[in-house]
Amino acid sequence: MASIIQVGGKWRALIRRKGHPSYCQTFANKAQAQAWARGIEADIDRGRTLAPATVHGRVVLVSDLIDTYRKLREKSRPVADTSNEHYVLKTLARYLGALDASRLAPADLVAYAEARRDEDGAGPYTVNMDVSKLGTVLRLAGVHMKITLPDVVGQARPLLKHMGLIGGGGKRERRPCEDELMRLLDWLETHRGQLYADVVRFAVATAMRRAEIMRLTWDGLDSVKRLALVTDRKDPRRTSGNDQWVPLLNGSWDLVQAQPKVAGEARIFPIHEQTMSKYFKEACVALGIPDLHFHDLRHEGISRLFEQGFDIPRVALVSGHKSWNNLKRYAQLRPEDLHHGPGGPPAAGGRDSPPRP
Repeated sequence: MASIIQVGGKWRALIRRKGHPSYCQTFANKAQAQAWARGIEADIDRGRTLAPATVHGRVVLVSDLIDTYRKLREKSRPVADTSNEHYVLKTLARYLGALDASRLAPADLVAYAEARRDEDGAGPYTVNMDVSKLGTVLRLAGVHMKITLPDVVGQARPLLKHMGLIGGGGKRERRPCEDELMRLLDWLETHRGQLYADVVRFAVATAMRRAEIMRLTWDGLDSVKRLALVTDRKDPRRTSGNDQWVPLLNGSWDLVQAQPKVAGEARIFPIHEQTMSKYFKEACVALGIPDLHFHDLRHEGISRLFEQGFDIPRVALVSGHKSWNNLKRYAQLRPEDLHHGPGGPPAAGGRDSPPRP
């Protein structure tokens, strides 16, 4: 029976069996320690040879593979500190980094998925993307380091899917109602400052992604045509270099002009994207607003453009979508609003009013 004890803020699992070497690992939480211990004990019971992968006599941890993967990427397409991939790699390292890579087991990934769900609120689609990235890291870094690793991702996927821990993105139709939006803006202005509320206003007005907003620069504005240059816009084929000029509609141009310029700062909204998400979630929790994500503001913005009477090609100029099949996932139109014509319902509660008073 494994001994699992708390040491400081972490959990240590120790396994001693007669005739076998001792195995010891430290984890961020008790569930991970228990899952790892069960996997090791199951291997011992099956008579599996437990020869860890080593480099220069040192056991290779998952964190070593992640670091190697980052270095490999530096030669072709570096992982930007502001990218979602950077956040995924940091999260994988935080939960799994201390594990012996050669003994990584499906139980470890189940514990990871449950921790992401319970502690971070990550859904099946997000966890699925995490697991996929882990598979890429293990495959590429393992080959580069000349070590043999088990296909733990392939082994774990059926179980993760059966348990509902991974899955497709599905069609998300959540839009904030006007009351929710106004309460969010008031809370952010009061507790986090005008800048954070303005980012929410801007997101609704432009339907831009969080990272796109944070990359906008003063030099990337065309004051004559009232356009903003969105760099490296997300694209399934080529994101790097996919720069697009986007019209700033619905008061978003005035909102940009109202932002103070910070000495030595090129960005219009000088906030880290993860900080923005953190405060947005904090506001939703404080106000009791359920199941609302920052990305839902993109759904809201695109839906409003259609409600204002813009056709598909014009909305696509704003959203950056290349096909209607992708764009229509963001168009959550309300049937009752058609009674008011192309412009939608009257500006109750500031719906069509300027984004910032």
